[in-house]
Amino acid sequence: MIQRNGTRVTEFILLGFAVRQEMQYILFLVLLVIYITSLVANFGMILLIKCDTRLHTPMYFFLQNLAFVDLCYTSAITPKMLVNFLVSDKSISFSGCVIQFYVYGTFVTIECYLLAAMAVDRYVAICNPLRYPIIMSQRACIQLVTGSYVMGSLNATIHTGFLFSLSFCNSNTINHFFCDGPPILALSCSNIDVNVTLIFILGGFNMLSTLVVVFFSYIYILAAILRMSSAAAGRHKAFSTCTSHLIAITIFYGTLSYMYLQPSSSEAQENDKVASVFYGIIIPMLNPLIYSLRNKEVKDAAKVLLKSCS
Repeated sequence: MIQRNGTRVTEFILLGFAVRQEMQYILFLVLLVIYITSLVANFGMILLIKCDTRLHTPMYFFLQNLAFVDLCYTSAITPKMLVNFLVSDKSISFSGCVIQFYVYGTFVTIECYLLAAMAVDRYVAICNPLRYPIIMSQRACIQLVTGSYVMGSLNATIHTGFLFSLSFCNSNTINHFFCDGPPILALSCSNIDVNVTLIFILGGFNMLSTLVVVFFSYIYILAAILRMSSAAAGRHKAFSTCTSHLIAITIFYGTLSYMYLQPSSSEAQENDKVASVFYGIIIPMLNPLIYSLRNKEVKDAAKVLLKSCS
């Protein structure tokens, strides 16, 4: 990556949050607690599903992968952000910025497709319960997860290749706390039309295609529940299996849409940082809590595991 004056860019400066030093320490402590909680909750979810044979079902297979993905993409950005709260040198190497952007982009995209796969799983479980073991076989689940990882890697590879082949003008200061696409594009003196088009096309395709799958899955689920001849108990059980997933989808896609669909401005850049904290750090903490606190099977398995450990 070459600047216009001919010098090679070897590092970037992450500007972070424009707040007073006292506030920097408060933010550090708050976000450190959130990150540790996220690590413990997601590792705990993975371990719980692995250890309890009652949870060896397609739904929990997807949930286990979701916990792993949450761990990966929050760990791509949070440790460096926490360190920058405490040090004056907020630089990140060129290769470190590339890796951070690639890993983050990969796993955020994977999460979109995993949430869609989980919606399909709930659709089959409620609308085709007798054929559920056949349709959602181990092979089918592995194919859905593998496809999610392929789409995530492909999306991040394309964006990374086009983004870091740009040249820059006079600044290497990124107005963000991690290497995200739009703040890096703002530094470029190259023609960024291709990059903007790729963000619009690929980002739009990833979000809209997975949202369409989720939307129609839950339309059919709602219709199936309303047709149930059983009383309120049966409907409540069917709704309860979907509520956690719907909450996670609403929070994730709502924040992501706000982040990438708002018009560009200096105020929007500061709002982007807040939104990035939410979906990059807080959501990975919320997901395992949402699925565990609202799921009787997970709570029962956790009680058994805690009793065995004690």
